[in-house]
Amino acid sequence: MSKETISRTSLYEGNGEKIAIVASRYNEKYADALVENCRDEIRKITRGVNVEVVRVPGAFEIPMMVNFLLHGTRGEKTPDAVIALGVILRGSTAHADLIGEAITRELLHTACRSLTPVIHEVLLLQNEEQAQERCLGEQLNRGREAARAAVEMMRLTVDHTSY
Repeated sequence: MSKETISRTSLYEGNGEKIAIVASRYNEKYADALVENCRDEIRKITRGVNVEVVRVPGAFEIPMMVNFLLHGTRGEKTPDAVIALGVILRGSTAHADLIGEAITRELLHTACRSLTPVIHEVLLLQNEEQAQERCLGEQLNRGREAARAAVEMMRLTVDHTSY
């Protein structure tokens, strides 16, 4: 995985846009840190943007909830961007890889089908050391990076003058 980070974007002056964060509860310590860092970064780089956090049991449930938020009939505003957050730690079987591949494929399909930015930070990691670095670390924090990517993509898709 790259050690490069997405740089902080200039302040996004929103007009009621909505970003949904869909995060698993599994590997709670790391998932909670991703959510907190993501929300904090959105608050720092936007004004006038609403954030909704939806928690699901595990990483496998994330794509279904993303689809529900984008295509469901809840009567609420559809998100202008969705951020998928979770942590999968590899074990001694292929299960983690299969889950990771399925999530990646479905999130990409959902983004392309809905034409709504879906930021994929469901991390498939080797061990807890990598989770610490990417979820709790200051230099390489995937929660903050997800927020920056979502705002940048929302700027491109909602505010077409930024092309």
